[in-house]
Amino acid sequence: MKLPRRLPRVSQAEAVLIFITMLWGGTFLLVQHAMTVSGPMFFVGLRFAAAAAIVALCSMNVMRGLTALELRAGVFIGVAIMLGYGLQTVGLQTIPSSQSAFITALYVPFVPLLQWLILGRRPGLMPSLGIALAFTGLMLLSGPEGAALNFSPGEIATIISAVAIAAEIIMISAYAGQVDVRRVTVVQLATASLLAFLMVVPTGERLPDFSWLLLGTALGLGAMSAVIQVAMNWAQKSVSPTRATVIYAGEPVWAGIVGRLAGERLPGLALLGGALIVLGVIVSELRKRPAEQDNEQPVVGGGSAGMPDHRD
Repeated sequence: MKLPRRLPRVSQAEAVLIFITMLWGGTFLLVQHAMTVSGPMFFVGLRFAAAAAIVALCSMNVMRGLTALELRAGVFIGVAIMLGYGLQTVGLQTIPSSQSAFITALYVPFVPLLQWLILGRRPGLMPSLGIALAFTGLMLLSGPEGAALNFSPGEIATIISAVAIAAEIIMISAYAGQVDVRRVTVVQLATASLLAFLMVVPTGERLPDFSWLLLGTALGLGAMSAVIQVAMNWAQKSVSPTRATVIYAGEPVWAGIVGRLAGERLPGLALLGGALIVLGVIVSELRKRPAEQDNEQPVVGGGSAGMPDHRD
């Protein structure tokens, strides 16, 4: 009698990625609560200022070697971070945190789409199928009027934020191997913080009154961003990009669970749309036969694995 095959073991590195993905899922609700006491740009600036300070304190011995290339890379990526998380935070003012998480997950199928539109690299069959599934899911997630592409302002802001995050991933991949991760991390976090603070003026955002909720949330998310970055860099030394992306695809699921525990209720059609987006995320990364995926070289830094270096 043939014995059943043993279930695949989860390595220590994969367990770490699962844990930080659960943390990411919970941050959407934290940001949404912070929006009750602060405007989006001020909060994003405060959050990434805390993250930059934490990483800088842990990288003082290497910052003196900052090169012009690392400065340029950090500034470009920092602009994408500010747009990505700034617009995501704007969207969280009017849409549920679980819906925001599903829409944000579109950055994975957006990566091959942007590479096709900007770099002329046509996506293969599986990425194309993933894009189609994710777009279908987005229409369902946007509600009854989604089929007419009549999205709400919060949903539109979140979609654009996903495009910005996809651009961040592409730039991280372009500079990978040419820069020191710690130095670039400090520059891009500081750039994102500074730009977000500057955006407070043209957007007419009112400066918030002092709030322990605002300060605690910003410092907490800043510390989480720093810890998550270190964890990703360590774990992805032994986890392939495809496996990492499949783990990251669970982020909106965790966000949906946290949102439901907090009282959010997405309709059945929206849940189906969210499921199609997650499926599209996974399918878009299935570019090789399983045997080839197991031999894939892991990527340090997380960028080309489908997740930006500083996911919230």
